[in-house]
Amino acid sequence: MKKILLVTIINLAFLSLSFAQQDPLYSQYINNPMVINPAYAGLNNNLNASISYRTQWGGFEGNPTTVNANGHISLVDNRVGAGLLIVQDKIGNATNTEFQVAGSYKLQLEDMTFSFGMQAGLINFQSNYNQLNLADPGDPAFTGNENLSKPNIGAGVALKSERFFVGLSVPRLLSTTFKSSMGEQFDLYNQHYYLFGAYVFNMGTRIRLKPGILLKSVKGSPLSTDLNFNVNIDQLYTAGVFTRNFNTYGIQLQALLKEQFRLGYTFEIPTAASVGTQFNTHEIMLGIRMSVLNFHDRSISNF
Repeated sequence: MKKILLVTIINLAFLSLSFAQQDPLYSQYINNPMVINPAYAGLNNNLNASISYRTQWGGFEGNPTTVNANGHISLVDNRVGAGLLIVQDKIGNATNTEFQVAGSYKLQLEDMTFSFGMQAGLINFQSNYNQLNLADPGDPAFTGNENLSKPNIGAGVALKSERFFVGLSVPRLLSTTFKSSMGEQFDLYNQHYYLFGAYVFNMGTRIRLKPGILLKSVKGSPLSTDLNFNVNIDQLYTAGVFTRNFNTYGIQLQALLKEQFRLGYTFEIPTAASVGTQFNTHEIMLGIRMSVLNFHDRSISNF
């Protein structure tokens, strides 16, 4: 009887892991808000593209990994923006792959720019039970793999100047439920709300201080808070520290090479209040920025 109860608990845990999906987690959003807000598409008035890879809690079996490739460009005399986002997020036996197309419209307000953006696309959810080590391989709850695709829309707004950035977004607006092969219904996805803000303090001509905060809210979970503090030298090199809910701490590094290429790296250490300090997280980002149209901005933006 105890063995049956244990197997049942394990099965329920895996089902919860497979179907209660969350947004991918990032640390480099402070350098590229496009990953959480479609209103950032084209907002810095040039062409940007980047690819990032994140491995979270390395050494933890089935740890989350995320690959993100995105690009966006400013068009129509810098009045609109367009972008593309491709993401693959994997945790345990569950893999989510999404393709999103983003568009934004920008209004110039004296020395500030207001942007409204939307994105639309498709999210594919997969769960491969063959990757699980089950106590009972013949358990009927795990006899068939799951694979389904759902449409998505998202929206966001942003206000930007050379001194500050504020953005509010819901990248995936549509809640999704799923009925498994056993006839059980699960909440596959709930909306995540993001509020991100950052400010630049000029400390002379060479040094800039850039603190930031990200608030993330989702139904059924406590409010998540990221606090960032970065120092930028000559608009080329950035180093900073951050914490997520005061149970994960990390460092952020970024270099701008030849005024076009961005290389960013994040190292995170969770505390015992999370998963333990032995499971570290690494995130690396490589990006390019170019002015390809005659109305594009050639200067380096703080955001």
